[in-house]
Amino acid sequence: MIITGKKFSKPAMSRVKNGDVILSKNIPDERKRLDLLLVEKYPEWNRGTLQNFIKSGYVTVDGKIIKKPNAEIIIKKFENGELIDQDIQIELNIPQRKAPADLAKIKLYEDDNVLVINKPAGLLSMAKGEFTLESTLEDYGLLVHRLDRDTSGVVILAKNEATRSFLRREFQERKAHKTYYAIVCGHPKLDAAKIDLPIARNLKKPTTFLVDPKGKPAETFYKVLKTRENPKLSLLELKPTTGRTHQLRVHLSYIGCPILGDRVYNPKNPAARLFLHAKELEITIPGENGGVRQTFTAPLPPEFEQEIA
Repeated sequence: MIITGKKFSKPAMSRVKNGDVILSKNIPDERKRLDLLLVEKYPEWNRGTLQNFIKSGYVTVDGKIIKKPNAEIIIKKFENGELIDQDIQIELNIPQRKAPADLAKIKLYEDDNVLVINKPAGLLSMAKGEFTLESTLEDYGLLVHRLDRDTSGVVILAKNEATRSFLRREFQERKAHKTYYAIVCGHPKLDAAKIDLPIARNLKKPTTFLVDPKGKPAETFYKVLKTRENPKLSLLELKPTTGRTHQLRVHLSYIGCPILGDRVYNPKNPAARLFLHAKELEITIPGENGGVRQTFTAPLPPEFEQEIA
């Protein structure tokens, strides 16, 4: 607020009350954060998702892209004490989601209750947060179990909630048996062994895991199928009996044979992909007399054969 008029010895407020000075009609503009304005305009999205949209450049204000969620937007403007009409155009322009891969090219099996696919490396299992532009396994059916984004191979999906509950019990009760193939750097000391080491979240890097005596039990059986020299690589068959997050990657890194292409646990050996493939899944699926035992197999990707030849 600006006070105009002559200088007096009286305190400022006394001069105003006595009419000795005149208050200007300058009224400050009213502003509001961009993310809060979006929450009002698009209530179907939560605030965190809208903030990500802003940072990604999907929001324009009067045609201009604004990438700061805390950017203050003038919603009421005043001139000489008069409110000036504000016609603010705030638009959310979300790009079209990536179409999922052609099901015919990745389907391994299908019936009225389940769909089994050969997941390509790079495909997300589920959306990160409320929204993702990428396609995910959830585009094909109800998620029962997950594979890391960069892992390929057998995944089973449910077509209805009853089947999802049935299949989840199979995993929870360890009746589902999984077999993976991996190319690792180096050669294990033993051609076949059991890795029985507990795993916990790495508190220093919460998105990663490590071997920790206080962690949850984790057990992996491995067998060397093939080796090569220069560079020293091994093709392993892996049979986990538990399903801890990143279990195979953590166990193999711990014994000194990290998976080739693992950007998290083996950054010193970059490759075109993570060389981990879910080769087989043995599981009971809904059917007569309590269910039918099935084994589904995903062929080993050609790059595995090329790398270990």
